[in-house]
Amino acid sequence: MIIEQKLKDIQARAADIAAQMNSGDMSGDDLTRLSKEYSRLSEILPIIDEYFQTTRGIADATEMQADPELHALAVEQLAELGRVLPEIERKLQIALLPRDDADDNGVIMEIRAGVGGEESALFAGDLYNQYKSYALRQGWKVEVVEENATSLRGYKEIIFKIDGAGAYGRMKFESGIHRVQRVPETEAGGRIHTSAASVAVMPEARDIDVVIEDKDIRIDIFRASGAGGQHVNKTDSAIRITHFPSGIVVTCQNERSQLQNKISAMAVLRSKLYEKQRMEQMNASNASRKSMVGSGDRSEKIRTYNFPEQRVTDHRIKLTLYKLDDILAGGAGLDEMIEALIAADQLEQLANME
Repeated sequence: MIIEQKLKDIQARAADIAAQMNSGDMSGDDLTRLSKEYSRLSEILPIIDEYFQTTRGIADATEMQADPELHALAVEQLAELGRVLPEIERKLQIALLPRDDADDNGVIMEIRAGVGGEESALFAGDLYNQYKSYALRQGWKVEVVEENATSLRGYKEIIFKIDGAGAYGRMKFESGIHRVQRVPETEAGGRIHTSAASVAVMPEARDIDVVIEDKDIRIDIFRASGAGGQHVNKTDSAIRITHFPSGIVVTCQNERSQLQNKISAMAVLRSKLYEKQRMEQMNASNASRKSMVGSGDRSEKIRTYNFPEQRVTDHRIKLTLYKLDDILAGGAGLDEMIEALIAADQLEQLANME
């Protein structure tokens, strides 16, 4: 069978990579590349083993049926193995789906307050704290790149990096408009208000992903303002980078030195350009496909947080969880939401392949 030969090829490739890695005769770049490939294959190998064990069991039980003494046992085994085989095949299908090359990358996230004034800024702060808590629970590192804070602990805008293996693969479906329905702290009459904040999630780009020519950018240096520490307003350390071909402008003033701000701003610019390239490629190849879980467009309404009912609803997959506090704390509820989005995307990919 074609599928069985493909699975054997995967096993052989994994064995070959393991032999190369154990040889000790490899450059650092080659070792990194092969380690990443082997890590990906290692996720599939146990399912392949389970598949072959099950199909061999079916073949053996089929032969056993010819023996009168073993016939009843063989029929029982065939019924059980026939029940589990479709589930194993479905797990294999999902494991063999083409992966987004950026899934293993870290991410750069932008949260911006929208309609709703100060309440929207407070909600933007809630979302940042949610993602920060979730990232730390995963063992990832969080670093603020740029922030525009308000007097009530909210944010008009905050940009931050999350460094961790597989961060983009788990966070990428968070892009879009998040709405909140609650009684604002500033509301004396107890009325429920609806406000919103936008979230953008971009894979952190590496140098090999995006090349930025010096002639294509202008770097402006200016005095930092707002929150940021004792150095603010004392040194010309803030950086603004303008990328002429795309029109993208990135500002960073959170770091203490001009060099650190430049490094951070370049990282954001590189990720914005990388995401722009990826979106253009996806739009060209999937022009006829509208994803169930969204395109990553930050203008798309994706989720509502309703405080009076303690519920969070993801509108793309029609999932409602009555775990608002846990989700906003970056707990198991957010993990459940993310897992459901990943599963929905996988099922949609399978449907498009059939």
